[in-house]
Amino acid sequence: MTDSITLARPDDWHLHLRDGAGLKAVLADTVQRFARAIVMPNLKPPITTLALADAYRERILAALPSGSTFNPLMTLYLTETMPALEIERASRSGHVHGVKYYPAGATTNSDNGVHDLTHCAEALEAMEALGIPLLVHGEVTDPDVDIFDRERVFIERHLTPLVMRYPKLKLVLEHITTASAVKFVLTTDSNVAATVTPHHLLYNRNALFQGGLRPHYYCLPVLKRETHRQALIKAVTSGNPKFFLGTDSAPHGRSTKEADCGCAGIYSAHGALELYAEVFDKAEALQHLEGFCSHFGADFYGLARNSQKITLKRQSWLMPASLPFGDDTLVPLRAGEEMSWQLMP
Repeated sequence: MTDSITLARPDDWHLHLRDGAGLKAVLADTVQRFARAIVMPNLKPPITTLALADAYRERILAALPSGSTFNPLMTLYLTETMPALEIERASRSGHVHGVKYYPAGATTNSDNGVHDLTHCAEALEAMEALGIPLLVHGEVTDPDVDIFDRERVFIERHLTPLVMRYPKLKLVLEHITTASAVKFVLTTDSNVAATVTPHHLLYNRNALFQGGLRPHYYCLPVLKRETHRQALIKAVTSGNPKFFLGTDSAPHGRSTKEADCGCAGIYSAHGALELYAEVFDKAEALQHLEGFCSHFGADFYGLARNSQKITLKRQSWLMPASLPFGDDTLVPLRAGEEMSWQLMP
């Protein structure tokens, strides 16, 4: 039995850092574990221009712990009016690494997202030409579609035609949750990849209802059936470079989660690597953990792999029941529970 594993320092290819006091509260958890992170742009107002991305990046850098070398990789929020010129500016900047496609109304702060992707042709053509990845929240918002089928229907209605229309467009289908998404990624070219979260690997939809309604397991896309969870585990532990780490760690204050209309999002940054290690350990696939965490995402984005190392040890510790979050608190994934792997200082 392996009792410790040393990896090249990983990167998080899908992260929510929020802003202001929330940003300052959660940033250290990511910095402790990751060298870089793709930072989501769904603030209020959304990050739709290079100027806004530059300003947000400066706020992140100003909030870093002293001596940190963490590098935030910025993204733009796709709108139906985004011009090719904005994509060109972003490409030249050196620190914008993707454009996020939110179907309007699909998740937190997505009201300014896209209603009709055909209206984004100018931006998409520029992205395809310049090699800027499109980062996709893959769910339809049609109220006639069951919430557990949103990802599958999105792939059928929108994603398959999109990759046919723009065959050279780099695309990341983020936080995949279904066997349908796994199949889509496996049957597309090397310019299409996917991120997978720790919570979709660890839990199925039963977690939402164990002993009552469990708001801290509510996320979008929602947790799915056990058959889908097993398909995700098989994909990420296979060593296939089209699947890589993206926590989708999404902090919300406890008061906004435990509410009449609770927010969607799971905070995992406080123990993300340890949770992924648990998944790979149970699947007897620790030999593939470094590729998933540290290599495949950097390779896809065309960035150098990190040379610094981190070590995880098989050692129990207790996940805090709550963490500070500005004037509120937040409840992390596995709150108050025992963890089986620990990041060494």
